[in-house]
Amino acid sequence: MLQVTFIEHDGTPHLVSAPPERTLMQIALDNGVPGILGDCGGSCSCATCHAYVDARWADKLPPTSETETFMLEGVPDPRENSRLCCQIKMQAALDGIVVQLPEVQV
Repeated sequence: MLQVTFIEHDGTPHLVSAPPERTLMQIALDNGVPGILGDCGGSCSCATCHAYVDARWADKLPPTSETETFMLEGVPDPRENSRLCCQIKMQAALDGIVVQLPEVQV
C-alpha cells in the first residue's frame, strides 16, 4: 500500500495508506482527514479539496487542466503549488507524497 501525508494548516500530520488509482481527495475522505471537503464528489467543480503539494512532488504530478486552473483562481490563498486533490490519482511514483492543507476551503 502506498502512503500519503496530509498536513493540516496547524501542522498536524495524518499519515494514511493510499490505494493506487484513488484520488488524493478520496483518500483523505476515506481516512477522515480534516480540511478536505470534496463537496462536488471529485468532478472538479467546487475547489473544496484545495491543497498545496510539496515541491518535491511537482514533476511527478499530472499537468493542471484548464478546468482545474479556473477552479483554483477562486480559492483563498492560492500558491504556485496549489492543486485540487480530486485531480491527482495516487500511483507508485507518488508514494510518500506530502500535501499541506489550507486553513479554509471555499
